[in-house]
Amino acid sequence: MNLLWLQSGGCGGCTMSLLCHDAGDVTGTLRAGGIELLWHPSLSEQTGAEALELLEACAEGRHALDILCIEGALLRGPAGSGRFHMLAGTGRPMIDWARRLAARARHVVAVGSCAAFGGMTSSGANPTDACGLQYDGEQAGGLLGADWRAPDGLPVINVAGCPTHPGWVVETLLGLAAGAFTAAELDVLGRPRFYADKLVHHGCSRNEFYEFKASAAELSQLGCLMENLGCKGTQAHADCNTRLWNGAGSCPEGGFACIACTAPGFEEPGHPFHQTPKLAGIPIGLPADMPKAWFVALAALSKSATPRRVRENAHADHPVVPPAVPRSGGGH
Repeated sequence: MNLLWLQSGGCGGCTMSLLCHDAGDVTGTLRAGGIELLWHPSLSEQTGAEALELLEACAEGRHALDILCIEGALLRGPAGSGRFHMLAGTGRPMIDWARRLAARARHVVAVGSCAAFGGMTSSGANPTDACGLQYDGEQAGGLLGADWRAPDGLPVINVAGCPTHPGWVVETLLGLAAGAFTAAELDVLGRPRFYADKLVHHGCSRNEFYEFKASAAELSQLGCLMENLGCKGTQAHADCNTRLWNGAGSCPEGGFACIACTAPGFEEPGHPFHQTPKLAGIPIGLPADMPKAWFVALAALSKSATPRRVRENAHADHPVVPPAVPRSGGGH
């Protein structure tokens, strides 16, 4: 399968993340799975007329295009012209290229939350009128329209994340090459379910602190980050703590709250990322699938049973109280 990758309105962070794939040689991994990278603006040797000829051949149908990956938001401004972002040397706005190539591709993949939903590029007043390929924030539509479908009936596949995990991208592409992707593998926002059906909360190393509601009061402390420091791990759809980044870490592992970067609108939470908004002392952003009354009752019970080790370690930057050593030979 032939893959063409374009970078639109964004920082290029998803490509940088992709280069950290565990296998190391990303293009070799894709090639072994039957995918040939035709062109990538940051990774390919072809430039100038040579690259433009390839793009034109794909857009005109003279060169087969199986997978179109777009990284970065689509800039529709000013006034729908797209001229805030022209593809160099072509005289055409990037949004025109995206539409033409999407019409030829067998599959279209939005790489990262900017390409999926607009992301950081669409935040604030959004003067460039940035949007995703098939979503404008939470609303279906975007550049291609809510009803757009690939030849096999799939919508745009939104490999959301800011940046997206390299494993999410590679597994999605290899799944397409193997013919193993159907609409059933996508969630309601078009995200691959193999990672979007998980929560960041799953596998978090701070879960013992969460269970006892032993919360960190400031950054660098070991306690749960949800109550005071803005963590949305109990609501965020991703497998970041079971599929570690670079084989070793995640945002909570590194001491920073999960900001739910795989979700539309994450870029404007309405409060500082590192603060938890509360009502009557209770966090507003509670686990989405748990009744608030239950959470409050269980939290009070959990806090009353918090072991000293957990309580004291929660407010330290390293474990200060070790787990007790059980006595042997004394029964249970």
